[in-house]
Amino acid sequence: MIRRPRVWAVLLAGLMTLLGLQALPAAGQPRAEGARAAAQVLTWTADNDIDAYRSAPATAVAGPATIVFENSEATGNTTGMPHTLTFVTSDPEYNSDVQLNILANPSDAQGGRHTAEVTLTPGRYLYHCTIPGHGSMRGVLTVTEGGGEDTTAPEVTAKVTGTQNDAGAYVGAATVALDATDEGSGVDHVEYVLDDEEVWQPYTAPVVVDQVGTHTVRYRALDRAGNVSEEKSAGFTVVAPPSDDTTPPETSATVDGEKNADGHYIDMATVTVTASDTGSGVNTIEYALGADGAWQPYAGPVMVHEAGTHTVRYRATDKAGNVAAEKSVEFTVVAAPPQDTTPPATGVTVQGTKNSDGAYVGRATVTVSADDGHGGSGVARVEYSLDAGPYLAYTAPVVVDRAGRHTVAYRATDEAGNTSEPLTVSFTVVSGGVPAPPCPEYDERLTVIVGTVDSGVPNRVTDNRCRIGEMIEDEKEWTSQALFLKHVRTVLDALEKEGVVDRREYRAINKAARQSGIGTPGQTEGYRTILDGTEESFAKWEQVGGGSFSLNPDGSITSGTTRGGLGMLWFPQRTYGDFSLKLQWRDDAPGTGNANSGVFVRFPQIHDHPEEPRPEWAAIRFGHEVQVFDSPTGDMYKTGSVYGFDRVGLAGAGVTQKGTWNDYEIRVVDQHYEVYRNGVLINEFDNIGGLDFSPPRSDDPGTDGRRYASGYIGLQVHGTTDVVSYRDVRIKDL
Repeated sequence: MIRRPRVWAVLLAGLMTLLGLQALPAAGQPRAEGARAAAQVLTWTADNDIDAYRSAPATAVAGPATIVFENSEATGNTTGMPHTLTFVTSDPEYNSDVQLNILANPSDAQGGRHTAEVTLTPGRYLYHCTIPGHGSMRGVLTVTEGGGEDTTAPEVTAKVTGTQNDAGAYVGAATVALDATDEGSGVDHVEYVLDDEEVWQPYTAPVVVDQVGTHTVRYRALDRAGNVSEEKSAGFTVVAPPSDDTTPPETSATVDGEKNADGHYIDMATVTVTASDTGSGVNTIEYALGADGAWQPYAGPVMVHEAGTHTVRYRATDKAGNVAAEKSVEFTVVAAPPQDTTPPATGVTVQGTKNSDGAYVGRATVTVSADDGHGGSGVARVEYSLDAGPYLAYTAPVVVDRAGRHTVAYRATDEAGNTSEPLTVSFTVVSGGVPAPPCPEYDERLTVIVGTVDSGVPNRVTDNRCRIGEMIEDEKEWTSQALFLKHVRTVLDALEKEGVVDRREYRAINKAARQSGIGTPGQTEGYRTILDGTEESFAKWEQVGGGSFSLNPDGSITSGTTRGGLGMLWFPQRTYGDFSLKLQWRDDAPGTGNANSGVFVRFPQIHDHPEEPRPEWAAIRFGHEVQVFDSPTGDMYKTGSVYGFDRVGLAGAGVTQKGTWNDYEIRVVDQHYEVYRNGVLINEFDNIGGLDFSPPRSDDPGTDGRRYASGYIGLQVHGTTDVVSYRDVRIKDL
C-alpha cells in the first residue's frame, strides 16, 4: 500500500483554486447555529475508484435533508485521492435549485467526511465528480413528494383540432395536442406514436398530420418517479380540400452504392425515390420489389442486399387522389470478392564490404523487398525504422554509414490495409573510407521538431547527409533567443537555396523555433524531455523482464505497484553518446524499508542479445547502472554508485530522505562519469577497468578497459517492495 498524503495536500490547494470547490448549502438555506439536522440523511461514499462512487442513494423524499459525503480511509481511499460531490445546475433536464460542491480527501481537516444541509424538491438531481479524469463518476437522485413513494402514474389527455367537414373529417390537416399532469413527483416527459410507427417519439409541440387518410395517434406520459401511464389513442380522418387538381405527381428514383468494373453494385444497392406535386401536394409514395411484389409505403431509401438482378417499381399519389404512372429502376447486386486478410511477405538483404569480424567497412546498404502474393490486393507501401527511430517510407535502399551497431526494422502494408509484423536485421559498421556525416546533433525523427514544437516539415536528408533537424542545434546552450533564431535562419537560408525546403516549410520551421522559447530565461538549456508524464510520452518506453512501471495522475511513474520482479523500462527511440541526463526520483518503499532501483546508461540494443537469460541483462552486462539504494544494510553499492565498478557509501554521500523528490544528474563524457544529487557531486568515475564483482566474459567490452561509447537509457524495477517513483526525464547531447 502506497500513501502520498503530502503529495495530495500540495495538489489540493491548486485544485481548490482551479475548480472553485467548497461545501455550499442549498440556495437561500444557510444553516443557523444550533439548528437541528434534517431527519432525512443521504450518504455518498468514495474510494480509490475514479469511475464510480462507492455508494450513493437513488431516491429521496422532498424536503430538508442532510447530505453526507465521505471520502476517507474508512470508505476505502488508501491513496489520499480527492473527490468531489457536485450537483449539476446547468442541465435543463434536471433540478437546479440545490447548489452543492463538496471537496473531500482523507487528509483534510474533517478526515474526508463532510455534511451539508439542503432542501430537495420533487424531480431529479444530476450529480458528478469535477476532478479532471473522474468525469465518469456520476448519477441521478430521484426525489418524490413527501409522505411516501410516488406510485401513481400521470394523467394524460389528447385534443384534436382543425377544420372539419359534415362527416367529421378534418379538411387539409389535423392538429393533435397532448397534455399531462402529475401530483406526485411531477411529469418527466410525454411520448407519442403515429399510425404504424414503432418507435415512441418525445412530444415537444402539437403534432400536425396532413396526410390524407385515417390516422391514429397513441400517447402516454412518464413521471419523475418512473411511473408510466396507460397507453391511450386518438383516431381521426384527414381529407383533401376541394381541388380541381387532375395532374399526378412527378416521380424519379436513383440507385447508389459501390460498383465494380462491370457497373454492378457490390453487396448492396440503395434506391432513393422522390416525388413532387405543384397542385394539391404529394400524399403518399409507394414502392414494390420485382414484377409481382406488393406495394409498400415508402418511408426512406430502400436497401437491397440479395445478389442478383432486381427491379424496384415506384409511384406516388397526391392529395387530390391522382396516381402517377408506375416507373421502375433495374440493377444488379453481386457479392463482394473475398477480402484480402493476408499481409505482404517481406525480405531484406544487407550488402557492403566486410572485415574479418563480419562488420561492414565504411557503409552498409539495406535493401527491403515486399510481395503481396497471387490474388492479394497489392503492396501499398514499405516502411523502415533505423535504430528504433520512427518508421519512414522506403523508396530506395537505405545507406547506413555511421560507425556502430545498427538495427533496421521493416514492414509492408497492402492496399487492403494489412500490415506485416515488423522484422529486423542487425549489423555493425566500422570506420572506413567514408567519414561520418558532419551533423551537429543526432535527430532521425519523422518531422522537424524544434525543442518540443513540431513544425510538421518532413525531417529529410540534406546534401551533406545530415537531416534538417540535425542542422538545427536546439540542444545547444544558447545565451539568448535572438542568437538561436539567427542560427535557425542561417540554416534555413542555405537549405532553401539548395532546394531542400520551400518557402512554406521555411516559415513553418522558423515559427516552431520562435515558439520553442529556446534561449529565453528559464528554458531547459537544450535538454530534450523524453518522459513528461503524458500517456503519449510513456508509450514511447518499453518494459522488458519482470516487474512494471505505472503512470500516475501527477505525471510520475512508479515501479512495482502492479507487478513485481527484476526488469527494466527503457527508451528505445535512440542512443546517446556523451550526454547529461537529468531526472527526479523518490524513494516510496513501504514501511521502514528502502527502495532499490537504478538508472541504466550506454547499453546496446537489448534484443540483439538473445543469449542473455533475460532481455534486461544486456543492460546489466554491457551498460552501466547508476545506483539508487540507501538502505543501511544489504548491498554495498549505495546511491550514486556505478554498480559493479565504483562504490559510494552512505558515509560519503549521505542518506537520501524517503518520500521526497531528488534531482539526479548523470554526466558522461568519453569514459568519465559524474553523478550529482540535488546539485551536489556525489561520485566521479573513470571507466578504465572491468567488473569488480565477477569475471568478465570474452564478449564483454569491459575486458579491454572500456565500455560502449554510446547506448540506450533505462530505469530499473527491482521488486514489489522496491517502490521508486521517477518523473521529468530530460537529456541533452554534450
